[in-house]
Parts: sequence; structure tokens; C-alpha cells
Amino acid sequence: MNGLRVFALVLIVGGALALAYGGFSYTQDETAAKIGSLELSVKEKKSVNIPAWLGIAGIVGGVLVLVGAGRR
Repeated sequence: MNGLRVFALVLIVGGALALAYGGFSYTQDETAAKIGSLELSVKEKKSVNIPAWLGIAGIVGGVLVLVGAGRR
């Protein structure tokens, strides 16, 4: 399996995951206040939305690369 086919499969799987989940969330630690040796930290949950057109573009791009790699 050459590099282009692996890249195409990664695009297809990534696009499918983007369509299935629509985004992801993560937790970020932030220091709210620091007074001497006392430190107050806050955990903030953030989310990132992935547009549906980006998932579709990933799948279509992966298929095009896969077809192009097969014709070589």
C-alpha cells in the first residue's frame, strides 16, 4: 500500500468521523488566581464544531485521491 492510498483512507475515515460526531470537546485548565503559594485553577470545557461540508469534502477528496492513485 503506497502513501497516496494511506492518505486517501485517512481522508475518508476523517470525513466519516466528522459527519458522524459533528465536533469534539476538551477540557482546559486555567489558573484563575495566584496569591503567594495559593493557586486557584479552573477547568473549562470547550467544544469545537466541525461543519458538515468539511466532512463531505474529506470523503470526496479521499475518494478522488484513491481513484487517482489506482489509475497510476
